[in-house]
Amino acid sequence: MIADVTAVPKSGRFSVSFKDGKVKIFLKSAAEGNKANLELVKELSKLLGAPVRIASGLTSRRKRIEIGISEPDWAAFLETRR
Repeated sequence: MIADVTAVPKSGRFSVSFKDGKVKIFLKSAAEGNKANLELVKELSKLLGAPVRIASGLTSRRKRIEIGISEPDWAAFLETRR
């Protein structure tokens, strides 16, 4: 499944937030040298237990990610992040 998210680098900790229909992923790493993107993929994969890859937006805060879970599973995950 494909999801649109907003990455927030240098946030102090990794977390996922879902508010007003928008997904924000807070990252510890700075957006330098691809560190934030690598953290996003690694930590979200670990959290979901499924493969994650960035489909577009490598140099932008707004990203489109491809996740190896179904839409109902993604929706259920987001409900726990309100």
